[in-house]
Amino acid sequence: MKRMSSPERFEAKQLIASGALRVEEYPTFDADGDGVLGFEEEAEQEVEIEINDKEAPFLEGQTSQGDVSPIKIVKNPDGSMQRAAMTQQALAKERRELMQTQQRADLDSVPQDLNRPWEDPMAQEGERQLAQELRGTGLAADKEMPKWKMEAFGKAPTFGQKSSLPMQQQRESLPIFKLRDELIKAVNDNQVLVVIGETGSGKTTQMTQYLAEAGYTSRGKIGCTQPRRVAAMSVAKRVAEEFGCRLGEEVGYAIRFEDMTSPETVIKYMTDGMLLREALLDDLLSNYTIIMLDEAHERTIHTDVLFGLLKKCCVKRPDLKIIVTSATLDAEKFSSYFMNCPIFTIPGRTFPVEVMYTKAPESDYMDASLITVMQIHLTEPEGDILLFLTGQEEIDAACQTLFERMKGLGPSVPDLHVLPVYSSLPSEMQTRIFDPAPPGSRKVIVATNIAEASLTIDGIYYVVDPGFAKQKVFNPKIGMDSLVVAPISQASARQRSGRAGRTGPGKCFRLYTESAFKNEMLPSSVPEIQRSNLGTTTLTLKAMGINDLLHFDFMDPPPPPTLIGALEELYNLGALDEEGLLTRLGRKMAEFPLEPPMSKMLIAACDLGCRYVSGLSQIRHTLVYRSWLLFVHTSPNTRR
Repeated sequence: MKRMSSPERFEAKQLIASGALRVEEYPTFDADGDGVLGFEEEAEQEVEIEINDKEAPFLEGQTSQGDVSPIKIVKNPDGSMQRAAMTQQALAKERRELMQTQQRADLDSVPQDLNRPWEDPMAQEGERQLAQELRGTGLAADKEMPKWKMEAFGKAPTFGQKSSLPMQQQRESLPIFKLRDELIKAVNDNQVLVVIGETGSGKTTQMTQYLAEAGYTSRGKIGCTQPRRVAAMSVAKRVAEEFGCRLGEEVGYAIRFEDMTSPETVIKYMTDGMLLREALLDDLLSNYTIIMLDEAHERTIHTDVLFGLLKKCCVKRPDLKIIVTSATLDAEKFSSYFMNCPIFTIPGRTFPVEVMYTKAPESDYMDASLITVMQIHLTEPEGDILLFLTGQEEIDAACQTLFERMKGLGPSVPDLHVLPVYSSLPSEMQTRIFDPAPPGSRKVIVATNIAEASLTIDGIYYVVDPGFAKQKVFNPKIGMDSLVVAPISQASARQRSGRAGRTGPGKCFRLYTESAFKNEMLPSSVPEIQRSNLGTTTLTLKAMGINDLLHFDFMDPPPPPTLIGALEELYNLGALDEEGLLTRLGRKMAEFPLEPPMSKMLIAACDLGCRYVSGLSQIRHTLVYRSWLLFVHTSPNTRR
């Protein structure tokens, strides 16, 4: 007799109780006895777990040293700004629970039995309802767009920033056009060049075309990296239109799982991770004559690794040109790293900005920011407002609250159009922020730190800066990443205040004290490579033949305990041998765009003959891998 699982037994019992299944058809029915056979629970099988306390030979004496606590991204953990961040997380949790309670109440209000009022001859008026009348009730809250979004985005989406100028005139109106010849001469005279240009100066879309027109594509491709996938796609589409070709021909892009290039492609936009993948196969990057690292000030983990690889590549390939662009004024650090290379500055339009601080710390920075926006709208001269918040959930809640408060003031108050901006918002909705506000009204743009340097919005005269942003931090003690709200750096605060001085003289309202700016904010943000899990990065560098990672020329070296932990993890997964060199399994794992434990799991699933690997995303979030714990197939040096 086949043993049934618990869900199968429950399903059969429910079918018997409903009358859909006769008792005689039940698989465990005993015709000679009293009916259904009883089921005896099996005794729990004991599983032995062995502890792998063997130290990797190439890390002997190093694994137990060093601090394994998370990287400190907050200058003063007991300061007023950190307390405000913790308070806001608690308030966000309360708002989330309140919204879930409201949704459950809406669902509970739907009648479960519609037949009872029709059977009752004395039913009151309004109780008798048809099923089609209640269809979708309770679910409308999830599917219906809120009123503030309907007013912000309207019904017909628009695509792209509107401009009435012809394509050639748009190109010539950019600040970089006047410096075209000087830029080409600087690239000719130097192997490495650092370019500083404000967002909107045209450096991303125009520099590649200028260099292609100068003849650099005759010997190879021009590659331009972007830290975000959306940026690589949108920029490539724009450049293809200006270049006069179809996307994927002379101009194309490459992102993960999508390659819009062809053998005719001479200008290629890609994410920095894709260029790192190409360097895995060809460490000299022989197909490229110029590589442009755009938005280098964001200091993603892939960009930092590319810095080190391209610096070594320059020595082996004197004909390779490297351009590093940044929207902030920290280019001296890039210049000193790349052998004191020259800095090319594209002047932008900057106007004076008046910076104002609060007299006392704000405990609820989101409520204080909304009050500040309303005060600006009611008392300050015309000009649009830019408000910085930390994430999508916070932005949506702020937009909803601001919309309701403005409606409560009545029709005598001028209109305030609320527009959100965050990375997961569809691009056609993101472009609404560029549309000018109707006459007699004002718009407020509620954005994440994507508006610090990645976007330039005309008409912004007022910036409200609560002083917080979300950052990803790796905790080596538990081996997991976490997204935390933390105070921004002084450099980010200056960048935010500068947003108010692009169109004319503006004002920046900082919702923290001047003492907090000086004593609780770091001078610059901690690079991602110093606060991230280095497992994938370490495996990639090993696959490129770079074995001495502790002495690799990083611009900002990661903490040794994090790097040693990544090497130890790879050794226990079987990706490294006893000498710290890459194994065959490690070479296979390096080809997957996954974290090492996930790629090892997929390879092991194939070796064990598994047809399906389900729940990968759940496994990724729930599986905490500790290198000292011996799992099945953990290492070739351990027993199963």
